[in-house]
Amino acid sequence: MISIPKKGTPEREELIRLHKECVESMKGVAGFSVLKCGAPGDTTVVSGGVHEHPVLRRVLLRMRGESPKGKLIVICTKIDKEWRIGRLSGIRGVPPVFVNDKVYTDEQEIQHDIFVMRLDELPETAGMPEHFTEGWKHRDDNWPVT
Repeated sequence: MISIPKKGTPEREELIRLHKECVESMKGVAGFSVLKCGAPGDTTVVSGGVHEHPVLRRVLLRMRGESPKGKLIVICTKIDKEWRIGRLSGIRGVPPVFVNDKVYTDEQEIQHDIFVMRLDELPETAGMPEHFTEGWKHRDDNWPVT
């Protein structure tokens, strides 16, 4: 199984560059996808991103597959105007906490910063078969076991 690229490697820098390109091309588009628009803000023709770069796709899938506990998320503080980065507690009913004081005015820019932060936190062995547990309701993930 292929590991997550290490810090300081050209492969990792390429992932960050590709993600940033996708973010820049998605400005003006509601929501977010890691794809490149044919023209900035126009999703009529999309390419690149997860469609053409298997390492980027693999890293994003592994990020999404991690436990919700400690995940970084986008929190809208003023509707369609301001966003901040928060961290999930992993416990139902406990609200997320802000990770810093930075306020974003661009919905896409925050996505890239979260990607870089999560990439820095993601262990090189994330998503390896030996760490796989079948199912999603286990006693250690704060779900009631029935």
